Amino acid sequence: MTPGDTSYPTTLLAELTYRCPLHCPYCSNPLRMTGARDEMTTAEWKRVLSEARDLGVLQLGLSGGEPLARPDVEELAAHARSLGLYTTLVTSGVGFTRERARKLRDGGLEHVQISLQDSDEKTADLVAGIKVVGQKMAAAAIVRELGFVFSVNVVLHRANIDRVAEIIELAARLGADRLELANTQYYGWALENRRALMPTAEQVAAAADVAEKATLVHKGRMQILYVLPDYYESYPKPCYAGWGKHYLVVVPDGRTLPCHGATQITTLRFDSVRDRSLHWIWQQSPAFVAFRGDEWMQEPCRSCSRKAVDFGGCRCQAFALTGDATATDPVCTLSPKRSIIDTAIREAAGSPSYRYRYISLQKAEAH
Repeated sequence: MTPGDTSYPTTLLAELTYRCPLHCPYCSNPLRMTGARDEMTTAEWKRVLSEARDLGVLQLGLSGGEPLARPDVEELAAHARSLGLYTTLVTSGVGFTRERARKLRDGGLEHVQISLQDSDEKTADLVAGIKVVGQKMAAAAIVRELGFVFSVNVVLHRANIDRVAEIIELAARLGADRLELANTQYYGWALENRRALMPTAEQVAAAADVAEKATLVHKGRMQILYVLPDYYESYPKPCYAGWGKHYLVVVPDGRTLPCHGATQITTLRFDSVRDRSLHWIWQQSPAFVAFRGDEWMQEPCRSCSRKAVDFGGCRCQAFALTGDATATDPVCTLSPKRSIIDTAIREAAGSPSYRYRYISLQKAEAH
């Protein structure tokens, strides 16, 4: 894709709010979060959804933070349905009452994804920062009762990765149609807590083996996706199939990003849908154009045959680890800065367990 290409996005993640009752140490919210007073209004979000559909978007995620912290989620889901968007609610399960669930279903919401922290209740509550397991189990039961398509997402890290088998069985008992076992990707809050979160290479390999075998056991009943952590791979993943190619994110104050972690790239300015149309932002904004094509690439990416496969890797990760968003993702074995990753792995292997830097103060600022 070149900077002048007119390809259109297929997926929009609408991060309605950064407010959330949980305090997970791998939270994908930015280190500096937009407060509730700066969130877009219902009317603004409805306009954005309409513009997204006109742009070609087919799939919508209503996310956060915790999207149910907003009272207008049902109205937004109904509007999305009227536009023909396939819509997923991405929730912690907190606030997913039967009354609200019925309104969401009647409004046309099709898919609910609930996050779980662990199969072990004590550890799950420790990671979430509050006692929340009971609410999550109740929410899962409502999802199945009302007939939503049901996904479970579990972020894997040192505290829970050895219980992948138990986590898979828990998801199966809850009736999940899909289970995503997503190893922590280290930027934002996860990077702050990397030493406490990162498992060993042996733990990652053992969990992958368990997941592979479970995929066969549950075939036809529950799809299982095991996402490897970048740090233990030889080459980086193609970040959303390329920067600004198929995916876009609108955050609570209207700024629009090519991926949910992009706010940490401080050398870019992200335009807001309050000031510009979504169409203009997608096609012409400097931030979306910045890493399309390959003219921006440094060596070894520019002359590498893999540049059309992984697009140089994750720009957010490159910036977080090197301070240069145009650098080759250090995950790549061909990167001159791969030593950053190798050092992090060695440091994590010898670090104390579960000493997280929680984010309660920063979360409070978002209320």
